[in-house]
Amino acid sequence: MDLSNESDAIKPVADPATDYDLLDKSYVENPLPIWDDLRQRCPIAHTERWGGSWMPTRYKDVQALARKVPILSSLSNMAFDLPEGLNSDLLTGPKAGAPISADPPEQTWTRQALLPHFTRTAVETQRSFTEGVCENLIDSFIEDGRCDAASQYAEQLTPQVLIHILGLDKDAGAELTGWVNNLLDVGLEGTEWTRYWHLIRNFFAKEVQNRRAYPRNDFISALSQAKFGEELFPEEIVVGMCALQLVAGIDTTWSVISSAIWHFATHQIDRQRMVSDPSLWNSAVEEMLRFYSPVTAGRNALEETAYAGVIFQPGDKVLLNFPAANHDPEIFEDPHTVRLDREDNRHIAFGVGIHRCTGLHLARMEIQVALRAWFHRIPNFTIEDPEAVIWAGGGTRGPRCVPVLFT
Repeated sequence: MDLSNESDAIKPVADPATDYDLLDKSYVENPLPIWDDLRQRCPIAHTERWGGSWMPTRYKDVQALARKVPILSSLSNMAFDLPEGLNSDLLTGPKAGAPISADPPEQTWTRQALLPHFTRTAVETQRSFTEGVCENLIDSFIEDGRCDAASQYAEQLTPQVLIHILGLDKDAGAELTGWVNNLLDVGLEGTEWTRYWHLIRNFFAKEVQNRRAYPRNDFISALSQAKFGEELFPEEIVVGMCALQLVAGIDTTWSVISSAIWHFATHQIDRQRMVSDPSLWNSAVEEMLRFYSPVTAGRNALEETAYAGVIFQPGDKVLLNFPAANHDPEIFEDPHTVRLDREDNRHIAFGVGIHRCTGLHLARMEIQVALRAWFHRIPNFTIEDPEAVIWAGGGTRGPRCVPVLFT
């Protein structure tokens, strides 16, 4: 990923307390010892890489800073700011992807418009479709005795479910999913990132205009007809909200599914336990969410703000490291061990406060359905080549290649 200064990705990390790098190979592959070190020596670390940022690693600090709204603004909510010259109101702020990229009051009314579509009851209506997608995907590779559980399974499932929820046909969805995958692959490489983001936005702009003229019984129509007071939501905000559902809902959920399959493929006792005791699924999914939390979210200070001995200056980037918080030994007993039956699991994988993920019920359902379908059809599996496993880092961490063998 090339953000602005290629040398940031080349020079070795001198000291994570003053020079951490979310894209450093050692951090991406195993951040646990780095988080432990930082909690002891420097619980709010700092770096000058990628434009500079601060990063809390303790549960209580991440919780407290996530609630400092809007002093720590979500208008630019990515872990890295866009390269110079790319900032615009279509790339950051409410038009880019409210409610995630918005502060109150826009955050409030856009979130309220989304919530009815992502309740437990609403999500349950998607379970049968999700199960069908999983079965079809497994059918496509089960006779081979091997597959890449990331690219052939997890990364195929979440886009298909979201395309279905949005109310798009499969052909249009395939093109759109390709753009999203390309967007994620290029990271924030200026021209290419902007090109794919505008392709996605232009696609949804046409869909929103069509639904406003000819509403249907689908998600895009509901947002297109949503009102704030007596006025329809501004079209550009609706477009951003639609794009957000697809982009934000894809790599976060598939990262957890891929991580979970990798975990069970490399921890045979846990795999065997899930096969023999299906009653563990609810607690096991929560433990996968805690242990393999994918998202580190960005905030920017709007004014000088003091917290725990640190003074954030206006414009400073603050990274809410939810994964590190979920490994804090002050909160979780034996945090670096997966306990499939963990009872006291107050993880914050979905965030904290007003920006807590609106799609959390959908994500939980997709993860559970994906893993249960996998275990039902493929109970015995291992990693084919540990050296071939590839982990992606940055704002969303997870494996992008999980080659497995099964019988």
